[in-house]
Amino acid sequence: MDPNYPWPPAGQAWTDLPEPTRTAMVAAGAGAWEKIFHGRATYNKQWRLARPPVLTADAFRELNEVCDRIAQLILEACGRRARTAGELRRLLDVPVGETRLLDEDEPLHEGLLAAYRPDVLFSGGVPCIVEYNIDSSLGGGFDADTVIYRYAELYREHGLLDGLPVRPAPSLLDQRFVAIRDTLGLPDGARVALLMDFDAEYPGLDDPDTFIRILSPLADQAKRFGIDLVIAPVRGATLDQQRRLVVGGAPVDALFRLFVPNRVTPSSGLDAVAGALAAGTLPMFVSSAAWLLSNKLNYAWLWADLDLLPEADRALIRRYVPHTVALTADQLDRALAEQADLVAKPAGGSAGHGVLIGRAMSPVAWEDGVRAAIDAGGNILQRYHEADRVAMDFVQIETGETVTAEVPYSLAPYLFGRTGSGALARVGYPGCEEVLNLARGVLMTGILLTD
Repeated sequence: MDPNYPWPPAGQAWTDLPEPTRTAMVAAGAGAWEKIFHGRATYNKQWRLARPPVLTADAFRELNEVCDRIAQLILEACGRRARTAGELRRLLDVPVGETRLLDEDEPLHEGLLAAYRPDVLFSGGVPCIVEYNIDSSLGGGFDADTVIYRYAELYREHGLLDGLPVRPAPSLLDQRFVAIRDTLGLPDGARVALLMDFDAEYPGLDDPDTFIRILSPLADQAKRFGIDLVIAPVRGATLDQQRRLVVGGAPVDALFRLFVPNRVTPSSGLDAVAGALAAGTLPMFVSSAAWLLSNKLNYAWLWADLDLLPEADRALIRRYVPHTVALTADQLDRALAEQADLVAKPAGGSAGHGVLIGRAMSPVAWEDGVRAAIDAGGNILQRYHEADRVAMDFVQIETGETVTAEVPYSLAPYLFGRTGSGALARVGYPGCEEVLNLARGVLMTGILLTD
């Protein structure tokens, strides 16, 4: 890991491929977009990607190493302030009970870093880690893996990459199963429940049977790692007389929690999960305490603790983590004076909700928004970093026309068991806004790597 790593320009790995190969890849993707994106989550009704982003393997490896170290530094910053999950919750001003299934007495420990996905945009050619998702309930993984391996199969059928050092990023779903098995110490054939909240907001959750059928290949994939995976709604779980969690008519040996602990819908099934955890009969991937590490106030602590860190870590934070402070009344004057260079965000928010981008607002709207955020509490003020734009190729759904456009994109590497694997690319579309998330029509895919 090199604090001064010379990042290649965005898009260079793509343009370094032979021009005939690039042309053929776009044509193949444009012709097969319905197959590539069948069943994948999106709100976009106008555009689909004609190809995935391409990165060099060296740059992706460096990015994973940087992200892994930043995650460790976040845990260390929390550990300097709190010994337990309950102490950390109080410091973050998270209300009692908001983070479901939280054991207040659980010590902060390395095992909380079993699963994380930072959100990275490139600004001025350098990765900027705008936030960290530290938890098992990391969205987009199934979509990223499925799409990139469909692209890889398409290219294989057409012989487009023969003789070229180009491949899909390692399967993040495979690595997640490895981490679940190894972190929980599961025996071969362990019955593991993958529980989801089908009352949450996400495309397709309104039809649980179809959604579970789409996810069913995960069960076959899990078998390769000695896991008998049962996919079900959290609301349907129960307890048996031994206070073991029962899913799909039989007890389970462990839980893979794929619901967000501060947004999960209350139900008798969730109560059953809580009962099994309290009884000590249910190993869970991962503890709800991990979710507290995702709070963006932790970024402010990284910056506040710079003088306590070795120079190498200080250099990483300065280069890759946007300057962040808690948004309190003493920051108002600075917020108003530096409007064009700042962003205000809810510290515990996600999906772009409540984000205020100073340069995108009138002075009056910005001031009103910042004052309201200060009054509400629980917000941060972060240095704005403009996302670099990169040329990508799209298919217009209505006409079938292929269009090339310069768009912003972000990259979300998945690390399970502190091991890098694949990544989710959120790609903007022609005429899109700056905030890149699913609700605003962003297009999602995995990535190709090249040597």
